Amino acid sequence: MSSVFSVRSGARKGRIRLAWLLAAAVVTAAVVPATLHLRSAGAANYPGPGAVSGNIAVHDPTMVKGPDGTYLMAATAPGIALRTSTDRTKFTYTGLAFPNGASWTDEYTGQSNANLWAPDLSYRNGKFYLYYSASSFGKNKSAIFLATSTTGKPGSWANQGKIYSTTTSSNHNAIDPNLIVDRQGKWWLSLGSFWTGIKMIELNPTTGKRISSSSTVHSLASRTGSTAIEAPAIIYHAGYYYLFTSWDNCCKGKDSTYKIMVGRSKTITGPYKDRPGKLLTAGGGTQILGTHGSIVGPGGQSLIQDGDGDVLVYHYYDGADNGVAKLGINRLTWDSSNWPVVS
Repeated sequence: MSSVFSVRSGARKGRIRLAWLLAAAVVTAAVVPATLHLRSAGAANYPGPGAVSGNIAVHDPTMVKGPDGTYLMAATAPGIALRTSTDRTKFTYTGLAFPNGASWTDEYTGQSNANLWAPDLSYRNGKFYLYYSASSFGKNKSAIFLATSTTGKPGSWANQGKIYSTTTSSNHNAIDPNLIVDRQGKWWLSLGSFWTGIKMIELNPTTGKRISSSSTVHSLASRTGSTAIEAPAIIYHAGYYYLFTSWDNCCKGKDSTYKIMVGRSKTITGPYKDRPGKLLTAGGGTQILGTHGSIVGPGGQSLIQDGDGDVLVYHYYDGADNGVAKLGINRLTWDSSNWPVVS
């Protein structure tokens, strides 16, 4: 097992990102099935991750179900690490999306074959879409790129170019992409980490790229008293768009303080509000998962709306296993007020 560290200091309005790249190692988590851990929306005792096995030492996992029923997972790593599963439980490492590196990202990473951060996977129009980000440590000179593949296999991904970028003079950071298609069929990409928070741009459904270089950059969420918000992920449920974000400090192993927050809006571009009604752009956010027992710093989340319901995918640090970053998967249920509950 090898680990690759990417450090972006919070004092410099950056963040810390740790990527675990496992080319062959298999790590099996000793976890309890999520179905045994149920809680009400306001309870403090969170459920454990569902039982998963195989190659599960991951960071910033994103997962999609392909047309043959196989799950494809991507995660932060040099070249983007890929895994597959036939049952959403046992995962096998299959290789890198870009086994020969991604030289087109070097301008933003500042080095060759550096970590590519926080990928986002989806399957649309008969192919897989992979959005991912590249950045330099401690800076917001960053860019989000797109690659596509008809098979999802390592080495099959075609570079479609840069989608969006920020510079050191920008007030936000072009990393942590997440694609969402609204009820009218419009494509949107949420993004952002630290600085002034979470943003959104509209995409062209035909190309998957930004609809216009002059189109509006919408502000969805930000912190007050802290800039530590990142990793947006959005799903639609019962008339609302739900924005999930990670707050506080990632990537410190057993000292991590990551937690998953949520707000919702009737309109995809906002305004998003938390459960009490506070605007997410004013620091609002309702916590749905945080550190509990040996499950430390859950976050870096993505979501999949599967045939058996909504599923939350994330990483956490195993306090019982030297703080190793591992895959967490839980079902999302919905309470009587249509707020998500990790179960």
